[in-house]
Amino acid sequence: MATPDRLKPLLEAALQSSPFLLEDLTVTAAGRRSVVRVIVDRALAGNGGEVADTTEPSAPLSLDDVADATRLVSTALDDDDVMGEAPYTLEVSSPGVSRPLTLPRHFRRNIGRLVAAVGPGSSTTGRLVRAGEDLFVLDVPATKKEPGGEVTLRHADITRGEVQIEFNRADLQDNLSDSDDSSDQTEEN
Repeated sequence: MATPDRLKPLLEAALQSSPFLLEDLTVTAAGRRSVVRVIVDRALAGNGGEVADTTEPSAPLSLDDVADATRLVSTALDDDDVMGEAPYTLEVSSPGVSRPLTLPRHFRRNIGRLVAAVGPGSSTTGRLVRAGEDLFVLDVPATKKEPGGEVTLRHADITRGEVQIEFNRADLQDNLSDSDDSSDQTEEN
């Protein structure tokens, strides 16, 4: 069975000239075959796929993007003998919302989302408004005990970050109702 250490350089090379990057790779045995799970993400614009600081979210991968990445990965595996003659199943996907934020690029990708940042002995939850290589900024709402405002955190001080799922995000609801009002206008004669 091929190992992720053997597959990783091959898949990184296959994705190098594309708009995608290899986020994660696992290989597990499933009976007589292997399951190769590949998680790809959009490469950020800038120097080496990284940007220094941003206040704008990046576009998520579409189904067409994942299909394009799947073709690149599949072709690389088919053209190389790294999998040998053993049968395998290939699964390619994008990082889900439940994926932990561990690298600066993960934070940059989630600008505008509600994020919980956990460090040793502390936890901060707020809207991610800016993220860079070393720092990120959360807009934290006011509570009964603390005033609201922007909090700057260092990536090095955070042990875990995660996106909080929002079902009724107020600013999105306002934007939707504003656009609904304009489309409901009718002309009377």
